[in-house]
Amino acid sequence: MLGFAFGGSASLIFAVRSSRARLPLRNLARDCVSMAADRAQHSPAAERNALPIRNELRRILKPASGSRPAIMLEIAAGTGQHAVLCSAELPGWVWVPTDPDETAVESIAAWRELEAAQDRVQMPIQLDVRQDPETWLAVGVPSPVDAFFCANMIHIAPWECCVALFKAASHHLREHGCLVTYGPYLEDVLHGIPTAPSNLAFDQSLKSRNPEWGIRKREDVEMVAQRAGLVLSERVQMPANNLLLVWRRA
Repeated sequence: MLGFAFGGSASLIFAVRSSRARLPLRNLARDCVSMAADRAQHSPAAERNALPIRNELRRILKPASGSRPAIMLEIAAGTGQHAVLCSAELPGWVWVPTDPDETAVESIAAWRELEAAQDRVQMPIQLDVRQDPETWLAVGVPSPVDAFFCANMIHIAPWECCVALFKAASHHLREHGCLVTYGPYLEDVLHGIPTAPSNLAFDQSLKSRNPEWGIRKREDVEMVAQRAGLVLSERVQMPANNLLLVWRRA
């Protein structure tokens, strides 16, 4: 985290602010966009899969009706590209992105600004999914919510994060809400679906980087879900050997 020294530098800060105040508004706007672009991280994978994910979300999620917007809570939002791209064309829905990493939170805020998505994407919240769900309200997480979304976390995080995700969804979801997860899964043992060679290689690569990471067996995730009172209601085959899974209350 960067620290800022005041005291002797206060006059310099004031001078910079004063000079900025005299700039034309268009220059200030250009500077703001430039600064946002500097903070916005880019994931080619998120850019590729955002449209297929959005298409499925449009099918799964009903347009919100009434005076209250529907709330989508994203866990481990990463760069923020999913938040701004997948939230488009979801009438009446408000997307609330979260991530434990401060740099990611800054990136999400930057994408929100660059894509002018302020009307549908709230400011990101710094949140570790492993925090006790009872404490989420204290950091600004709304509850209850209509849906959870989590992409590409379960296999690039310790197993306890998967357990915590379903526990939190059970705690914060409305009665008819759903949890949507996206990413690769192993289905060859109980479900007889061969694992693509690319996913096997990816699994080994993940485990070599961190022994706590790795593509999870779908049946193991289903067991965690059942313990939290959720069941798999829909399995959608997605591009690049990924799955979109929809979980609802039992």
